[in-house]
Amino acid sequence: MRGKRVVVLTGAGISAESGVRTFRDNGGLWENHRIEDVATPEGWAADPEKVWRFYQARRRQMNEVEPNPAHRALARLQSENESTFLITQNVDDLHERGGSENVHHMHGQLLTLRCEVSGRSEHRMEAASLGDEFVTCTCCSTPHRMRPDVVWFGEMPLGMERIYDAVSNCDVFVVVGSSGHVYPAAGLVEAAKQAGAQTILVNAEAPANVEFFDEVHLGAAGNLLPDLVESWLKTSRRNANDQEC
Repeated sequence: MRGKRVVVLTGAGISAESGVRTFRDNGGLWENHRIEDVATPEGWAADPEKVWRFYQARRRQMNEVEPNPAHRALARLQSENESTFLITQNVDDLHERGGSENVHHMHGQLLTLRCEVSGRSEHRMEAASLGDEFVTCTCCSTPHRMRPDVVWFGEMPLGMERIYDAVSNCDVFVVVGSSGHVYPAAGLVEAAKQAGAQTILVNAEAPANVEFFDEVHLGAAGNLLPDLVESWLKTSRRNANDQEC
């Protein structure tokens, strides 16, 4: 893939292999909570204490998990192919800790909190900011309450113009650990395919949108991706050598 414009989209599956709880079970509940209650602006307005505690538990968990071989394999792909754009639906920092740079978090991040008044984000992972009490900002003359810096259902994912531009111009589109149920992320593979890109899936099981993939690899990403990346890079090196000859 060296020299090709590659877009990688990762979902909850890659983080689950590091022990990050996905929260969402087969019944559509997040830790016995309805998604509407803990992952929507309406849920925050109705019961901010419940939503705050829910996300604070997720933020505390970030100190208990580590990147897995799939995160490190994607970091290697990025380092050896500068035209790789890594998009994640995940709100953890495992890609960064696995060595990746310039990760686009389309659904926000757990490491930061956002002021409800100014809209500014602050990195707040010190112990005092990880409790069940609300945290106030440092950006306003009168400190205001902060909210989780994540994109809830009903809110627009971050940087969609940049994402669509990258997808519509890529040569290869790779999806890792995504269920294919959450839009607009689930529709990106269709956009990539319409643009003529090669589409590759690495997932524990076939997702809802599996028909849009040219190449499908089923299994744990941590087991599959290191060898796949090695194979992709080796093929790129061989092709480059053939062209020089």
